[in-house]
Amino acid sequence: MSDLIRMLNASDESFDRQLSDLLAWEEESNDEVVTTVKEILRDIQRRGDKALVEYTERFDRRSLNTVSDVIIEKQQVHEALQRIPVEQRAALQDAAERIASYHEHQKQASWQYTEANGTMLGQKVTPLDRVGLYAPGGKAAYPSSVLMAAIPAKVAGVEDVVLVTPTPEGKVNDIVLAAAAVAGIDRVYTIGGAQAIGALAYGTETIPKVDKIVGPGNIYVATAKREVFGRVDIDMIAGPSEILVISDGSTDPDWIAMDLFSQAEHDEQAQAILLCTDSAFAKSVYASIEKLLPTLERQDIAAVSLKSRGAIIKVDGLDNALEIANRIAPEHLELSIEQPLAAVDKIRHAGAIFIGPYTSESLGDYCAGPNHVLPTSGTARFSSPLGVYDYVKRSSLIHVSAEGADELGRIASVLARGESLEAHARAAEYRIKK
Repeated sequence: MSDLIRMLNASDESFDRQLSDLLAWEEESNDEVVTTVKEILRDIQRRGDKALVEYTERFDRRSLNTVSDVIIEKQQVHEALQRIPVEQRAALQDAAERIASYHEHQKQASWQYTEANGTMLGQKVTPLDRVGLYAPGGKAAYPSSVLMAAIPAKVAGVEDVVLVTPTPEGKVNDIVLAAAAVAGIDRVYTIGGAQAIGALAYGTETIPKVDKIVGPGNIYVATAKREVFGRVDIDMIAGPSEILVISDGSTDPDWIAMDLFSQAEHDEQAQAILLCTDSAFAKSVYASIEKLLPTLERQDIAAVSLKSRGAIIKVDGLDNALEIANRIAPEHLELSIEQPLAAVDKIRHAGAIFIGPYTSESLGDYCAGPNHVLPTSGTARFSSPLGVYDYVKRSSLIHVSAEGADELGRIASVLARGESLEAHARAAEYRIKK
């Protein structure tokens, strides 16, 4: 019984290797893609708007008169909000309010303190000037990602937030524009691919250079983000979506199966894993998968994901499950157990923790409030969800008094001369009281 999803047991001698094989994922990349992306970026940097128009016409099958044809101004953005169904408009606005409320709690204030000798030290927190958001276009439209990327930037105080999104054959996705309107984005550029990343990173005659680029895209977009990192900041290079569910058998197996599907339906490389303390319940979840999978619109995608990268793993109790969870460091972790709060402190590595059987991961994707842009592929060991703190920078403040210069200068002099940096030492010594 493992045609749909592999069934593993943490007690097996070969489990460690099996888990390593299950988690292994090499980011799709090849020399041809890298070469193509580098050529596009160089061309954008060299020829600006002219190159941008040519690539947009070629890759998005559009006919453009000038670069102004890719610009959607504030009025048009807000008109899209009125065109979408009332139910969608209300849902976007409700979600935006919750996302903004949550991220307000992340705001950081500048601070300082004064030492006894009059020296003041501190930190100044300043928002970035301009941020560029990338949103996939066409059929792969994710308005929720627009909200998640733009709203924390606005909460942080970023003045200028622009959105780029491709419009294949000139077809604009109204719900993406509507999300931009709700999130406070006033200008949208209908460009995509590596050329859009280049335009944001280098600037063109029409599109201003940004300080940071945020948002998901295909392999060309991801490669371009990696190439321009250092000239601008980026959020992350995201891998396939992941969910790890820990269950003690107290939750309806249909709920668990659907939670696994919620990630498996993203794409064939997505990963859905269940850690289960009860063998009989593991079989019940398998039966639910068998029953419910044919009911999904994206059945074919979910089926490939579950078979190639999914697993139901029988574990030896909750502690064993938590140990494995920390090894996996999942993007999404559901604690679908009777006493979930008691387990939270034992989780060291997870992008987002969904606590209790009523907290489906999908609520976090859309409207709970916390950001759904999360670290994947085990990077939750050292990375955090996207947040307000990603849209600010911190400057150190140092205001040394005359007395402080005498005290600190003596320390700096010794250390500088120990490093054979004479000018450093003498600059400090000039300020020491004679």
